[in-house]
Amino acid sequence: MLHFFQSNRFVLLGLLVALMIGGVMTVPGLPVEPVPDISPKQVMVSVTAPGLATEEVEKLITFPVEASLTGIPGVTDLRSVSRTGVSAVYLQFDDATDIDLDRTRVSERLQAARDSITMPGVSVSMGPLATGMGEIMQLQIRGAGLSLMELNRLMTWTVVPQLRLVPGVVDVNVNGGAVETYQVAVDPARMRAFGVSVGEIVQAVDMNNASSGGGWIAHHAEQNVVVGRALVGSLADFGAIPVKMGLNGDVIRLRDMGVVSAGPRTRLGAVTRDGQGEAVIGVVMMQTGASSNATLAAIGRALPAIRQALPPGVTLEPFYSRASLTGQTIHTVKENLLIGAALVLFVLVVVLGDWRAALVIVSVIPASLVAAMAGMRLFGVSANLLSLGAIDFGMIVDSSLVVVEHIMVERGAVRGAGRGTQSFSGLTVDAARAVVRPVSFAIFVIIMVYLPVLTLQGIEGKMFRPMAQTVIMALLASLAYCFVCVPVLAAMLMRNVQADRETAFVRVVRRYYEPALRWTEHHSGRLLVVTVAAFLLAVLIGGRLGGEFVPQLEEGSLVVTSTRLPGASLDTVLEGVMAEEKILRSFPEVQTVVSSTGTAAIPTDPMGTNETDTFIFLRPHEEWKTASTQAGLVTKINDVLQKTRPDAAYSWSQPIQMRMDDLLAGVRTQLAISVYGDDLSELNRIAGQVVETLRTVQGAADVALQGSGTVPFLHIDVNRDAAARLGVSVPDILAVVEAVGGHVGKPVTVQGAIIPTQVRLREDAVSSADRIGHLQVRRADGQGWVLLSQVADIVLSDGVSRIDRDNIHRRVIVQANIRGRDVSSFVAAAQQAVARNVKMPQGYRMVWAGQFRNLQSALHRLFIVVPIALALIFLLLVAALGSFGAAALVFANLPMAATGGIFVLALRGLPFSIAAGIGFIALFGVAILNGVVLLSQIRVFRQEGLAAADAAFQAARSRLRPVLATASVASLGFFPMAFSSGSGAEVERPLASVVIGGLVSSTLLTLFVLPTLYARFFGREDESTPDKA
Repeated sequence: MLHFFQSNRFVLLGLLVALMIGGVMTVPGLPVEPVPDISPKQVMVSVTAPGLATEEVEKLITFPVEASLTGIPGVTDLRSVSRTGVSAVYLQFDDATDIDLDRTRVSERLQAARDSITMPGVSVSMGPLATGMGEIMQLQIRGAGLSLMELNRLMTWTVVPQLRLVPGVVDVNVNGGAVETYQVAVDPARMRAFGVSVGEIVQAVDMNNASSGGGWIAHHAEQNVVVGRALVGSLADFGAIPVKMGLNGDVIRLRDMGVVSAGPRTRLGAVTRDGQGEAVIGVVMMQTGASSNATLAAIGRALPAIRQALPPGVTLEPFYSRASLTGQTIHTVKENLLIGAALVLFVLVVVLGDWRAALVIVSVIPASLVAAMAGMRLFGVSANLLSLGAIDFGMIVDSSLVVVEHIMVERGAVRGAGRGTQSFSGLTVDAARAVVRPVSFAIFVIIMVYLPVLTLQGIEGKMFRPMAQTVIMALLASLAYCFVCVPVLAAMLMRNVQADRETAFVRVVRRYYEPALRWTEHHSGRLLVVTVAAFLLAVLIGGRLGGEFVPQLEEGSLVVTSTRLPGASLDTVLEGVMAEEKILRSFPEVQTVVSSTGTAAIPTDPMGTNETDTFIFLRPHEEWKTASTQAGLVTKINDVLQKTRPDAAYSWSQPIQMRMDDLLAGVRTQLAISVYGDDLSELNRIAGQVVETLRTVQGAADVALQGSGTVPFLHIDVNRDAAARLGVSVPDILAVVEAVGGHVGKPVTVQGAIIPTQVRLREDAVSSADRIGHLQVRRADGQGWVLLSQVADIVLSDGVSRIDRDNIHRRVIVQANIRGRDVSSFVAAAQQAVARNVKMPQGYRMVWAGQFRNLQSALHRLFIVVPIALALIFLLLVAALGSFGAAALVFANLPMAATGGIFVLALRGLPFSIAAGIGFIALFGVAILNGVVLLSQIRVFRQEGLAAADAAFQAARSRLRPVLATASVASLGFFPMAFSSGSGAEVERPLASVVIGGLVSSTLLTLFVLPTLYARFFGREDESTPDKA
């Protein structure tokens, strides 16, 4: 086969170029993300019932909806949030299920849910098919002279429908302003004067905004369709709706009952920007499985046409795009890969002394990278920091390095034979054939080391499996390339090169290495003691490193969640938010600030009007003046906010991190402690103790009780006896109560917009509890009116602002962030403190959740699977080296390799994370490879008749160059990742640092300790059987 490739080299090169072009053409369709999407398969059901109190929402809406949705196959978690006017139920499904089938099953159950809700006018809907990381763009609409309500209408009915047509966009969440309604603000005095009840006004609006079909008639051989139309087409039509006929034949119209106007619906939230007032924004949500870069590019192409459809003077501008973060992180990855490739090429030239040979070796890099990307496209793996960031060109070129180095050695051995070009072609084939088995063995060992990562499940699996898949695909491509293409390229480029000789670099290293090696021959005991002591020290240090699931990616944007007293009105909260925004804008690092208060149109994240998410978009890092790090900037801004605006509690995060934490723990912070039970007051008491205890633990930040505080509710409880005695029907009483906030009726379709109708009482008539009590309700017989306070008890009392449920049990959540300390050690200390200070009553329990759970889950699985993989590798080594003892010596490389990795983590102040764990896995593969290289050479010398000690030290001297080359290219390939300061570098840093540190220590062990160990243990054997090893 190899001879065939040599004789048809140009056909082979043409095929290679064609495959490269085909692979490159698949790359543009590759999904590109900053980090893997770890969102679970989740369906959200939202119910809006404006004005309904929290406990009534739980009892009348959340409970029946949950009851209808239990029992759906594949559901792993069912949680809900009940707030004033909003209920959100989240169903989480097993990763093995089909999300489209899950949504169909939920949709089937929703009809039963609607039937079980007794409240009228309640809207039940299913959330969009988007993931927790689907918010890829935010846009603001502006127009001089237009009100917020008009801007909201333009965004909802002009912009959103066109954006939904863009491939990859599943929905657009509109926030800010208010939903426009055709409303009548009824004057209670006119109701009494005309003898009209609220119910009659509502009925008139609904009955007079309708149409009907009369079929068709045949007239003069024509078919005429009969249509009856009584639709409202304008505010004038709305005001002209007849409500009642007067005594003298006069018509009492809707406009006679009060002021008819375009008015706002009850608001659940608002948006402000840069402290300059309210704004209207749209949040673009990407469909599950779509590529963010492709979707954003499609939105960019669609925006000009959407802008043309807007009225003159109205602008639509994006102020946040995932493309900026994605671009920065992918730029970091590209930069690291390019620098890594250049360093590998440089090292190869320095170690091999032949730039042509170096070029032949590094030609594997583009081929394997394109092959890996084509594989990623095929298997649906996105290009992100973790999938591409783990590719080490040093490992990729290892197989080709061994082949070329062997060709150079063989060429030097036969230099005086005077062979022609054909002979050199044959030599390359023979050299490649000679190393097929050891190279294939080495690559498969590295692949086997990565296999445990493929067994990770859940969120940690979604995070790290793509990394292992990409590395394995790249290694397999490099293996195929090194045997098919490298001999051909070597025959073409290396035929006229000088004989192989050591470079100046290798000679310098050898000058210092050989005396040191001679010293180890006579002081093996000391060397082994130092080695064991270094390992024990590393174990001691490793136990103090701490741990985290994955390093925090610096996104270039911050989110501060500010929580005020739940009873604060929306206007009061907005005043505080705008003052907060002005403070934030005073920092030179801040580019723009956008705050979302309360709940948006699609309640993906139901917040109270006292809660605000403020998105802080930062300038490039080189323009920072206040602090040099993001953590330092957060600390300084937080100090200023707490001093100048102490009316709120602040919690810090980042846009993507906040969503990830929400998915991991159910809160927007790194740690969530859920207390389960039935009695809300007891739950709040226990949670309060947990909060106080957590605040005493070093590293705790933003500790708070989620949804704490009370909201004042004006309870209007109907007195049935009084109502019956005075002849007033309960529906008429409730109709008056509903009209305080506004009854939303049949919508009106006007100029491509669907506008609800609303009947409400005049604001000044319902501005206090006393005035509401003096509202009058008409008797059922129409003969007279009674005061609302005569037929209902009106009481102002405090109630909870939020009720959380998890698997149909009530819970209260304590949330916290961790600063200046690793997550694992903080959680351990916090759990001890809480167990010591908080006593749980019977029937109550506590559950801890957050990133540390995923770290524990991943480590638990890896501690089982990695030893199994290493055991399989050990058996392979025994088979390959022919000796149990030799295989054990190779495995002695692993603790020494781990020693260097641990020391570097400690020196750089990095805690252990799964990324660092993947680094140890990659490191073990290269360490085993180095050991195999040395032991194989020792075996050759033993077969030639050398004694064990002589064979060991002679092999160490002869294999200095390949061991140096392998270790240096593998470590320098990771150098850019370890020391990059670009966006996203912090995620790759632990992995790269572990590999570099471990390779240094494992190379020292391979060159010094391994020969010493071999000489000590195998030197005792009978020298008459040197081939035993």
